[in-house]
Amino acid sequence: MKRAELMVLVGVIGIVVMMVIPLPPVLLDFLLIINLSVSLVILLIAMNIREPLQFSVFPALLLLTTLFRLALNVSSTRAILSSGYAGEVIQTFGDFVVRGNVVVGLIVFAILAVIQFIVITRGAERVAEVAARFTLDAMPGKQISIDADLSAGLITEQEAKARRRAIEQEADFYGAMDGASKFVKGDAIASIIIVIINILGGLLIGMAIRHEDLATAIRRYTLLSVGDGLVSQIPALLISTATGLVVTRAASDSNMGRDVLSQLLAYPRMLYVVAGALAMLGVMTPIGVVKTWSVAAAVAFGGWRMQRQLQLHSEQERREQAKRETAEVRTPESIVSMVPVDPVEFEFGYGLIPLADAAQGGDLLDRVVMIRRQLALELGVVLPVVRIRDNIQLAPDEYVIKIRGSEVARGRLMLDHYLAMSPGVDDPQVKGIETREPAFGLPALWIRPEMKERAELSGYTVVDPPSVVATHLTEVLKRHAHELLGRQETRQLLDALRQHHAALVDEVVPNVVGYGEIQRVLANLLREGVPIRDLATILETLAEAVKTTRDPDMLTEYARQALRRTITQRWRTPGKPLTVITLHPALERQIAEAVHRGEFGTYVVLDPKVHQQMIAELAEQARRLAAAGQTPVIVTSPHIRAHVRRLLERSLPDVPVLSYQEIDPAVDVETAGVVNVS
Repeated sequence: MKRAELMVLVGVIGIVVMMVIPLPPVLLDFLLIINLSVSLVILLIAMNIREPLQFSVFPALLLLTTLFRLALNVSSTRAILSSGYAGEVIQTFGDFVVRGNVVVGLIVFAILAVIQFIVITRGAERVAEVAARFTLDAMPGKQISIDADLSAGLITEQEAKARRRAIEQEADFYGAMDGASKFVKGDAIASIIIVIINILGGLLIGMAIRHEDLATAIRRYTLLSVGDGLVSQIPALLISTATGLVVTRAASDSNMGRDVLSQLLAYPRMLYVVAGALAMLGVMTPIGVVKTWSVAAAVAFGGWRMQRQLQLHSEQERREQAKRETAEVRTPESIVSMVPVDPVEFEFGYGLIPLADAAQGGDLLDRVVMIRRQLALELGVVLPVVRIRDNIQLAPDEYVIKIRGSEVARGRLMLDHYLAMSPGVDDPQVKGIETREPAFGLPALWIRPEMKERAELSGYTVVDPPSVVATHLTEVLKRHAHELLGRQETRQLLDALRQHHAALVDEVVPNVVGYGEIQRVLANLLREGVPIRDLATILETLAEAVKTTRDPDMLTEYARQALRRTITQRWRTPGKPLTVITLHPALERQIAEAVHRGEFGTYVVLDPKVHQQMIAELAEQARRLAAAGQTPVIVTSPHIRAHVRRLLERSLPDVPVLSYQEIDPAVDVETAGVVNVS
């Protein structure tokens, strides 16, 4: 145990011993001076902290100082009643401070007790109680804010843990202060009772045991009791003031002294008003102009000096700002900073501002956070922050989604309407403005709020405008997730994987597989909607596959085969067999023979008629399965799967193409049709 910790333990034990063992007056004097010094130190610390958590030990310290002060009261009471003398400190407070006047001493003590008990202690107790209640009520909101910042990528996991820890400490601190403020209140009551006991006990002992007359007994014991009360009440008042300062202290970048000077004296013109009021007071009252005008002149001079300093400071800031702007314009970095584009941008017309304005009830920012979290859980990739801004060049009800500066989607909203999507059979009584659902292109109607209930009863899917935007943005981000995954994002994913699979990452990256190769494979997987959450399996597969090939497309096929369970579960309806469309062996052979390798990679040169006929047949089969409520899936041989995907990418982008090796053996497969081309 360290020496400092041992001293604290010995001190606490010593406080308890003081209540039992009589102390000599000399030692009592030293302890009373120490009590006053400790109280003053605590007050100064409370004034210099920038936030309450910097003095988190204060509740426990408040208990120890209260116990120490009560132990001193017990020792001084024992000395006063037993010998009529309790040391020079108490004697000095009784004789010098109150000038030996018993009535003055009692009145001063009563005033101090009233100030501490009614004004400071009660106010600090109430503030501590309210602060504890509001801090506990605000904890869920603060936790949600931290989770949102973490999901948005604004903070790291370590920063999130530190902020959560700070919130817990803040709640514990204010909860402890709520209870510790009761110590101060009890201490004030105990001081009053102890003084009364000392006076009554002293009169009884002086007159009954020591046979002193009434006047002598009153003078001796009353002055000693009042001196004892004052010497304990003043430190108690300092501690009470420190308690009030701590619980009322708001977080700031500077201490209390600077805040008071900077905020109280930030309006020098108000001092002119005060000076004028003081001057009028001297003229219109018997106080006299000498006293009031001298103070008024000092106040006015102080206001003039502060106003001049503020003007000089403002001019200096303007000159420095002008220098910085000039330097930025002249440096190449000012132009370079304009070059980068935001990965994802959401721009909207001025009529859609209520969507993003929290003051008007807009929750678009919260929805974007939830979208990024949903995609992280669904695809396993943390997408970049979405830049949201208004654009006066757009129509008031129009919005645009951009990926790396290029527009990829556009839509229109009617904020005072609901979007109703038809169940297949339209109800003529549901009337609205015809439109297309922006995410999937389904026919829909913009209906008035009073038509909502009727549309829902008719089987329409009714959503509000914010949900329309959120769905559209989600689908766009899914479709373009592979474009948003770069080498930097790949490295962040691998750094996160290293926390649980350090041996795997350190062995494979970058010695066996480089960041660029991993990024290409992950982007290929995301391009076809394959989640990359199981990054450890992907990395293990790549580490083995690079021994035979470095082709990113081939590496992707190996990774897909390793993720067969994930891929199968993604496209299979639970409890039902996987319904697939296959290609005739002759058509597969024709595609394989059309594969050519060149300096720009592998490509397929298929006869246009065959290509068009294959697409038409597959589209017809897919429509038939979709009409039957089944998910169309195309299955081919492994060596042509990637080429078939490229052939269908423009015409059937939402139909997955799998190979036989990518289907989980435990899943039943049902063939719905075979496509052949004559």
